[in-house]
Amino acid sequence: MFQMSKLYHNFHHTKNSVFSFVLLLSLFLLLLLACNGFSVFYINLSVPAKTSPVPANLLPEILPGDKPVKKLSSSSVMYAVKEENPSLNLKTHLSLLQKPNISMVSKPEKQPHRFSPQTLKALQLRTTKRTKGFTFSTKLRAFFQNSNCKLRFFMTWISSLHSLSHRELLVIESVFKSNPKACLVIVSPSLDSPKGNAVLKTFLNMGFNLITVSPDFDSIFKHTYAETWFNRLKTGNINPGEVSLGQNLSNLLRLVLLYKYGGVYIDTDVIVLKSFNNLSNVIGAQSMNIETKTWSRLNNAVLVFDKHHPLLYKFIQEFALTFDGNKWGHNGPYLVSRVVGRVTNRPGFNFTVLPPPAFYPVDWSRIRSLFREPNNGIQSDWLRRKLEQIRRQSYAVHLWNRQSKDVRVEEGSIVHHIISDCCIFCNISTSSL
Repeated sequence: MFQMSKLYHNFHHTKNSVFSFVLLLSLFLLLLLACNGFSVFYINLSVPAKTSPVPANLLPEILPGDKPVKKLSSSSVMYAVKEENPSLNLKTHLSLLQKPNISMVSKPEKQPHRFSPQTLKALQLRTTKRTKGFTFSTKLRAFFQNSNCKLRFFMTWISSLHSLSHRELLVIESVFKSNPKACLVIVSPSLDSPKGNAVLKTFLNMGFNLITVSPDFDSIFKHTYAETWFNRLKTGNINPGEVSLGQNLSNLLRLVLLYKYGGVYIDTDVIVLKSFNNLSNVIGAQSMNIETKTWSRLNNAVLVFDKHHPLLYKFIQEFALTFDGNKWGHNGPYLVSRVVGRVTNRPGFNFTVLPPPAFYPVDWSRIRSLFREPNNGIQSDWLRRKLEQIRRQSYAVHLWNRQSKDVRVEEGSIVHHIISDCCIFCNISTSSL
């Protein structure tokens, strides 16, 4: 009996010990699980990545009557162009960590951009006869008064005289072939020289109204948004970027020239086919949306506007406020597309967007087809129909030099026929074009 009682006592003691051990083990596992869960939560705590500061989207000032535009007029312009790049998402998550005290961190001062010698040379261009009392404006004013021209054409040539080819000379011929009473102003430092005058002497001997003028940017840009932008550029407060500065200066120069004097601007790779006398305040669409039959992109290779037109003012303003020298087309074709997409249907603007056949009958991706002769009946039929369409619908043809400057003009091609239609001297070998 005693042993039974002792055995019962030992069993009860063992049971309590096991129960206590199990309880302690459970508490230990529970504590371990809690610690592990806390560490997992802490390690996976979402911390936003460091983001680079996003510059403010500078837009032109809001004028009276301005309002957002979604749909454009069906009579003159169709739909606003889609931006090439998606809009930036400026929403950011609040940091879950305490922000460091940056009051003691010194912010490095922004260093002015240093220009290359070639860039400085371009920025220092001035009218050659300015010291003799002839400024850019006085020279142009005297030219227009003495010429009695019915239409003003402007071209820019910021490159060297050596770069001027027979193709650019053919463009000049085409201007006077279709518009013999017009005045042509070529803003160029290289052509406004004795050698440049010798190259163009043939046109002057024929009695055409032609003048070359070196660009005095300070004088040309004065009293416009371009003046502030150019001053900041000269002082190194604007990075000219990777895109050619000459190209961007040409993009701005054409806008200011038309704003101050009115007339027609054409690129040096645009062959004129017809008289521009009946065109007023127009810009051309480069491409169309086939489904909606609305323009998808405009281009600035051909511009026809009156003096002080408000759309030109907006173009210049947009250039100065949103300049980006690292994106090709941002300050040119994309710029005019952005602005037209915003101002259409607003009061005070009066302009027309012409369909692609007017100035851009062939897109840049297919321009080489205009230089080739037909090799079979199908190609001959296409060539004949396309040539008839261009002659019937187009005021000019953009040759897209970036894609076609090294392409030889083949005899019997569309460009070969256009040359025959537009040349004056017609003594240039097609192979040299």
